[in-house]
Order: sequence, then C-alpha cells, then structure tokens
Amino acid sequence: MAKPDFWKNNKRYYDLKSYWRNLFGCTVHKLQIDAGFTCPNRDGRVASGGCIYCDGRGSNLRRKGALPDVSEQIASGKKYYAASASKYIAYFQTFTNTYASVDKLRTLYDEALAEKDIIGLSIGTRPDCLETEVMELLSGYAKKYHVWVELGLQSIHDKTLQLINRGHNSKQFLDAVNALAAHGLNICVHIIIGLPGESDKDVMETGKILATLPVQGIKIHSLLALEGTALGDMYKKGALTMISREKYAELAASVLEVLPPQMVIQRLTADGYRDIFLAPSWAMNKLNVLNTINKELERRNSYQGIYYKGQE
Repeated sequence: MAKPDFWKNNKRYYDLKSYWRNLFGCTVHKLQIDAGFTCPNRDGRVASGGCIYCDGRGSNLRRKGALPDVSEQIASGKKYYAASASKYIAYFQTFTNTYASVDKLRTLYDEALAEKDIIGLSIGTRPDCLETEVMELLSGYAKKYHVWVELGLQSIHDKTLQLINRGHNSKQFLDAVNALAAHGLNICVHIIIGLPGESDKDVMETGKILATLPVQGIKIHSLLALEGTALGDMYKKGALTMISREKYAELAASVLEVLPPQMVIQRLTADGYRDIFLAPSWAMNKLNVLNTINKELERRNSYQGIYYKGQE
C-alpha cells in the first residue's frame, strides 16, 4: 500500500489543513467559541468533580468576565486569521456544547452561521449529551453547511474511563457514534495517550477500534497534568509518571498506522494553560512534538493507514 495521492500533501498523515484545502480549495480556520456551557460531569447531573485532568476554568474569555456574544467572538477570531484564511468553521469548544435545550442551541448555532464566511460548525460534546432532537438539529444544518461533532472519548476501556472519572462508558460512546453516523454527521473523536494504568496494548486497542467505526476524524494528544486538578495532585504526590516525548511519538505513530487513510488527523499534540501547567514539560513545545512524531514515521518509513485492516 502506497501513501494515498488524494492527501495532496508532503506529510505522512492526512492533516486537517490538507483536508479542507482539498474540499474547499482554500485555507479554512476554526474559530474557537465559548458559548457559556457547563458540563453534566461538573454540575451534578452525572458528577460534580469533572474529569481528573480538567481544571474546570473554561476559556480565557470566561475568566476575564462576561462572555462576548458569539458574533463578537467570531469577529475577533477573524481578525487574528484574516491574513491566512478566507473561510471559517465556528468551533463551539468549551465544555459540553450540546448541553442545553434545542431552542437555545439553535439560537447560538444560527448566530454563528449568520456571520460572513462561516461555512460550518464544529461542536464539542460528550457521548451522553446527544439527544435525538439535537442530532436532528445538527443533521439539518449539515444539509447546507459543513458540520462536525467532536466527541470526547479519551480511551475505549471502561476501566480507564472510570479511573479518569469521565462519567460515561464505552457503550455510550459506541451508541453515540452509530446514532450520529445514522444522521449523516461527520464525527471527530478525541483520545489521550499516556492515561494512568494504560499499557501500549490498551492504547492500540483504542486506535484499532476507532478504525472500524464510522468516524471521519481524530484528535490525539498526551496526558497533561495541570495545577488545580485531581491529576495534578496525583503528579505532585509522585503517584503518577508522565509519558516521555519519545514514547508518546512512538505510540502516536503506531496509532496513525492502523487508522484509515481517509481519516482526518485534526490534532497530534496539545499543550495546557501555561499558568497552571505542571507536566510533561516537553508538551509545551508543540512543534517539537510534531517533529518527533514525523521523525518516528520517517524512521519506520511509514505513514497513516499502512497497517489499516479495512483495506482491500
């Protein structure tokens, strides 16, 4: 199997920039929006502590005071990317962005889509916050706009989900994926490499299962220890060993190898808020992390999808 020609890039994976350029013929940027949502894993509906790695503060905008309207946040984001983009996706990112009535969601989404050059939505949410009416709303938008639903999973293993206090299980995730796919929606799944108690085999099982599902995109990053979180406390007490950059690169490369070649790699690393960041220190240099992954793929003479089992 050769590297796919349809990527039209010089990378060893199908990155989001290449995907959008192939689809729309121009540069597209996601504009991050904090619409004031909370999370059922924090407000008591599911739990009150949240995931053990989540600091619960929300976006920088939220911490500065009253949130600007969605349209104001879009206008601000456009100014930042004006020199490099001509079209935009409104990314409802902070906490659980389907956790409200359908009427409220419609009002917020409509406000975003009414702005010039907004060609679609990306909605960050949880597998347990996707009522049928919400999926029908998003499916309606998808008939005219480019719509993604981003599902936080982190791991396919229930033992891990329980340990990190996700508040949902793998069955709920699988049910959500199938329901979203039935509504014709693009799905991007978030996973974390380096979670407590997970072996290399556990990480690969998550990747291999995602490769069998109707999932169009993935975001991958390392576990981050932040001040003010349960995970941060574990790290400071010496009860947690963070993954090394080299090991992270090895596992990220191995996951890429088993994913379908058409799956869009929306992210391969992430950093945390610098004012509360604890570890691992290498994660703060995102470019260096990406370069390490690329070098690992080069060392193997490998690329995304080379071991994908769904190939003919």
